[in-house]
Amino acid sequence: MPETGASPLPQTPPAHSPLFRAEHHVWLTARVLEQRLFAYHFLNAAPDPVETALEAYRNADGGYGHALEPDLRGPVSQPLHTGHALRVLDAVGRCGGQRVERVCRYLTSVSTPDGALPAVAPAQRGYPTAPYMLVVDGPPSDLLTTGPVVGLLHRNDVWHAWLFRATDFCWQAVDSLQVSHPYEIQAAVTFLDSVPDRTRAEAAAGRLGRLVREQRLAALNPSNLDAFPVSSGYAPGEHHFPHDYAKTPDSLARAWFTDAEMSRSLDHLAAEQHEDGGWPVRRRQWAPSTALETRPMVTIEALRTLRAYGREVG
Repeated sequence: MPETGASPLPQTPPAHSPLFRAEHHVWLTARVLEQRLFAYHFLNAAPDPVETALEAYRNADGGYGHALEPDLRGPVSQPLHTGHALRVLDAVGRCGGQRVERVCRYLTSVSTPDGALPAVAPAQRGYPTAPYMLVVDGPPSDLLTTGPVVGLLHRNDVWHAWLFRATDFCWQAVDSLQVSHPYEIQAAVTFLDSVPDRTRAEAAAGRLGRLVREQRLAALNPSNLDAFPVSSGYAPGEHHFPHDYAKTPDSLARAWFTDAEMSRSLDHLAAEQHEDGGWPVRRRQWAPSTALETRPMVTIEALRTLRAYGREVG
């Protein structure tokens, strides 16, 4: 008989289902944080162990480091690590309270003169860093970094002085986009999906959807990928699909795609699962450790997207 107060026994997915195979991949390769996230999302586990695992990445300044985002190694806090931590807290319903107050103080301390976030703060210098992430003095504001953080804080009804200027920056950046790339569009979508001004968000999303289609930033036919160019600086074959923009059916980006286009996209996503149970990492790989750590993250995200659209995963 289990001890009083013990966690409930985890659910077991059906043998050979996508979830069963993914679970094997996660237990074999994932960090403790992703193991606990997988258990929370798919095995009926509690959120407390996720928070405990995430705490190991938090620094005294309120930010997060220690390669939480695998492309930035080393112990120092970075906006990208901290944004990753907020995604984890949001995923388990714990994005609030004193913890997030400390995060906002950290974000304030590393903000650019216009109140937004840089991609990489100069403190990263000297630590191993992905070659496509430049470490410079006085880095500029970046929608790719700022948009997801601002969106998640709004999504969780967090209000802090830092948010006002950062929100203004995101609006200006989104409204001025003329030429973009998939990761920047994804950041904009995360912002638009949660920012309070819904009328303005819907209008901005409609314009971005037209931009995505005009610039062929979404591979609408996975069986003919040659018809969709890979963005400059991306890895060969680093295409993005409708499900990468509209990760859930209630995202504003869902309106960008027809039912047939979304169905083909989800079919392609489901078929990408490898024999070892994991999904592939499409972006450029620069170190063995980062590839190993990133695949369980991508796998969990793929399963969550498929489940959000009602696809059977196990």
